[in-house]
Amino acid sequence: MHFFVAVWHWYTTASNWEGQGGIPERALAQLELSGLVVVAASVLGIGFGYLLGHSGHGGFLAVNAANAARAVPSLALLTLLVSWPLISLKGGGFYASFFALLALAIPPVLTNAYIGMREVDVDLLEAATSLGMSSWQRFFRVEAPLAAPLALAGLRTASVEVVATSTLAAYVSYNDLGGFIFTGLNTNNPVESFCGALLVALLAGLTDVVLNVTSRRLAPVGAPRPPSDPARTGLAGALRREVVRARRGQSNALT
Repeated sequence: MHFFVAVWHWYTTASNWEGQGGIPERALAQLELSGLVVVAASVLGIGFGYLLGHSGHGGFLAVNAANAARAVPSLALLTLLVSWPLISLKGGGFYASFFALLALAIPPVLTNAYIGMREVDVDLLEAATSLGMSSWQRFFRVEAPLAAPLALAGLRTASVEVVATSTLAAYVSYNDLGGFIFTGLNTNNPVESFCGALLVALLAGLTDVVLNVTSRRLAPVGAPRPPSDPARTGLAGALRREVVRARRGQSNALT
């Protein structure tokens, strides 16, 4: 009981909410770092995943290489990067944290984007080709929209992992919520460590909820799907309906 009273006192202490070392400022810094990492991971991961999935060449090797990189502990990579002269001269903590988290975020985004492209219905691609579309027209107007839900799922996974893991940035003097955890550990203050960890967990959970709601709006589970779903409307939806009609026509001809 005494521990939870101390936790309540820590959260209600005004000094923990004020200034550069306060909770709002640290949470904002963590979101800033995480947001930049996620944006970079989405550009690189979705971009390369789409291109490799579209071409069908080198994707398996790239995906496996990216996932193998996840075996490197983030803390070890962070320590290695912050000691690299080129990064240490530019402020160290932020840049080292950015690249370490980027290595963590790219694999799930790249993998999901690649799989999403490879799982596009072959009949839809053939229908698009029969309409006279070029390879790049199929890419932008058919494959990319249909692969988007799975790519967004990978982006959601990466975002939650980045927000949760970005606490390690405090290890290299970046002022985020992880600072509370490390300060508590260094001063043998379990209350501060617990409160910092709880804040990080809440921030990661909020990130997951927001992205989950967003992905459900774009591609909700179950039927009927909303008009915004690219698999049901637009060019991709029209192609899908044409394929269904063609299959029905073949079935009727056989009977």
